[in-house]
Amino acid sequence: MGDGTTARGSEQELLVEARGPIRLITLNRPSAFNAANEALHGEIARIWQELDAEPDVRVIVITGSGRAFCAGGDLGLLDRMVGDTGLRDAIMAEAAETVRAMTAVRVPIIAAVNGPAVGLGCSLAAMSDLVIVEEQAYFADPHVALGLVAADGGGLMWPLLTSLLRAKEFIFLGDRVPAADAVQLGLANRVVPTGTALSVALELAERMASVPPQGLRETKALLNRTLQHAVSSWLTGAIAAETASFDEPLFQRNLEHLRDGKS
Repeated sequence: MGDGTTARGSEQELLVEARGPIRLITLNRPSAFNAANEALHGEIARIWQELDAEPDVRVIVITGSGRAFCAGGDLGLLDRMVGDTGLRDAIMAEAAETVRAMTAVRVPIIAAVNGPAVGLGCSLAAMSDLVIVEEQAYFADPHVALGLVAADGGGLMWPLLTSLLRAKEFIFLGDRVPAADAVQLGLANRVVPTGTALSVALELAERMASVPPQGLRETKALLNRTLQHAVSSWLTGAIAAETASFDEPLFQRNLEHLRDGKS
């Protein structure tokens, strides 16, 4: 891929820009705070292996367009998944693929969190190798509060990044974690002023792209070895548990209340 931007998805929900050895992924549903509809969810699952297979890629940066990083799953998609078990199975298979692929990418992934990172967005940040968060942004994993099992990254990554006790507190309750607290807890590397996360992330990406690639790749693999074992032992059961959550009446009721509030 030469330098330039490629739009992916039925309505260009995902943008991929080549900047020399750096690939910039932009979640591109700004009017929906980059919540993942069916098209965006599929592109997120597919992009990691594709970029990892490009021999000239040294670093990947992911961010969101507009005022949010990613607001999680699109309510319309979640609603359809309740009644359509085929769609549900497909989306949950994509969720599993995203976890496997992101945690197996050979090159560093830097998340430029430019706004709220909720649910899936929170997981995308947590599965990155470096996280730059703007001062007005926050993290939240509301799976359990909504009635779902936290299986698409939060339940795996948060206990590894924070303490087990703190991970349980925030995942059980779904509370927001402000940017400064996220750094203190270990969910982010640094807080930067509003509007600067992407520029800081790209600066770090350029520095990493100049490092000898074999040493960087193999060192990342060594550091992620425990994570890889956790994914292997954890993911299948976790995805099955979250899939079953969609049949729970309390989840369906909470989803209906959210949908009514958005209408």
